[in-house]
Amino acid sequence: MTRKKGPAHSPAGEPGIKKLEIVLKCDVSGTEEAVHSSINALEVPGVEVKIIQSGVGNITKSDVLMALTGSRLVIGFNVDITPKLQQEIKEHGVEVRLYDTIYVITEDLKKLAESQIAKEAQDKITGKAKIIAIYKVSSKGIIIGCEVLQGKFELGKHFRVITAMGPAYFGKITSLQVENKNVKIGKKGQQIGIKISNWNKAQKDDLVECYEPAQPSTGNWKPRPGVVRSRS
Repeated sequence: MTRKKGPAHSPAGEPGIKKLEIVLKCDVSGTEEAVHSSINALEVPGVEVKIIQSGVGNITKSDVLMALTGSRLVIGFNVDITPKLQQEIKEHGVEVRLYDTIYVITEDLKKLAESQIAKEAQDKITGKAKIIAIYKVSSKGIIIGCEVLQGKFELGKHFRVITAMGPAYFGKITSLQVENKNVKIGKKGQQIGIKISNWNKAQKDDLVECYEPAQPSTGNWKPRPGVVRSRS
């Protein structure tokens, strides 16, 4: 028996709502109802988790084709795929996940739904230092002498100077010195010099951070074609 279900939560077409549309197959009708109820109970703000078709028995080609109309995701509970279906699953770009525990299904679907939402990306801090000296090299250029407190500073990496008012200067490390020698890396415990050619407002005790800029999260989950067996 195969059936279709409507939205679990959010009204179709509601602005800003993303969808995770799945095909569900279970071993018997009793467990199908149980899995249905668990999935329908999922609440992820901003995401509608929707079962577009469900049925009893092993996963077949028709289930894979139906998944193409949704999020290309098939969930199986206590079932397997029919013979010779693996290649078609990959060719159609569908991800099939097989389970034998209901709570693992709901936990995984919750994570997938949450991954649909773009998250505010954060920079990765690779080094922290404190300014202990300032050397003027031109009308607008200085070298900030810093003591590295954490991590490391690397030539070519991004850095910023943080004053009492917050971040005040952003740039790339184009010149890095340790004991008046040009180096590529300055490590914790070392005193380093960083040249700033177009800004001279830094002061002693200001903080300096070396970092890798954040990579924005698009929030678009994509299936990994193939079969994943999540057995407990």
